[in-house]
Amino acid sequence: MDKYMDLKQIACNIRVDIIKMLEKSKSGHPGGSLSAAEILTALYFKEMKVDPKNPHWADRDRFVLSKGHGAPVLYAALAQKGYFPMEELDHLRKIDSMLQGHPDMKGTPGVDMTTGSLGQGLAAANGMALAGKIDNKDYRVYALLGDGEVQEGIIWEAAMFAAHYNLDNITVFLDHNGLQIDGANKDVMNIEPIDEKFKAFGWNVLNINGHCFEEIFKAIEEAKNTKGKPTIIIAKTIKGKGVSFMENQVGWHGTAPSAEEADKALEELGGGLNG
Repeated sequence: MDKYMDLKQIACNIRVDIIKMLEKSKSGHPGGSLSAAEILTALYFKEMKVDPKNPHWADRDRFVLSKGHGAPVLYAALAQKGYFPMEELDHLRKIDSMLQGHPDMKGTPGVDMTTGSLGQGLAAANGMALAGKIDNKDYRVYALLGDGEVQEGIIWEAAMFAAHYNLDNITVFLDHNGLQIDGANKDVMNIEPIDEKFKAFGWNVLNINGHCFEEIFKAIEEAKNTKGKPTIIIAKTIKGKGVSFMENQVGWHGTAPSAEEADKALEELGGGLNG
């Protein structure tokens, strides 16, 4: 019996939701949303202390989607968790919708930080973590970075900040799928060795398979048990994970599927546009 079967089903449901909402919106970012499904599932459906009925609960754990263009995976997770009706996913990127192209903390229940300008989410997450320390709160802060995003200088200022203030209550995931909108990271602006760079900045660094729940939870526990320094979990992932023709294809970074492509993707994932 697979003890993670329920979580694997939720991750699959999230992928189905991503494809459906992007097909309806005719725009958005499938590649880096699909690659993060297991990470968001692990956090929202097992790890994080949250209450969908009270999204502003002062003692909740916080999550910051620093790679804000990956909003579809966050919206799907929030809807599955019960923060708002599933039907809202049909209105992604529509005028006056609560689900805009990038997360909006004022418009969407469950969104802890407005993001979209790459690099800024980690700084905001640091602020939340430092506030928790000052207020003697025991909540934890989680953030998800894109690997192209770490080319931004503000990420490294924030990395220094977190280590300087011993923010052991923050855990960062790096969605390391190797691709960004203009191509492979190594060709656009090589980020390697990314683990050694964060170690040099004073972080506890863990490397995992970002699609393996066992490795995700083991890393989260190690992060919680690490005192005096922040932790980054470098999660090796596959861009477009779960849809064969999208996997490892840079063209699917920011291209919504057509109805025909969506049907093919949903057939692979076990769902249909009318399912």
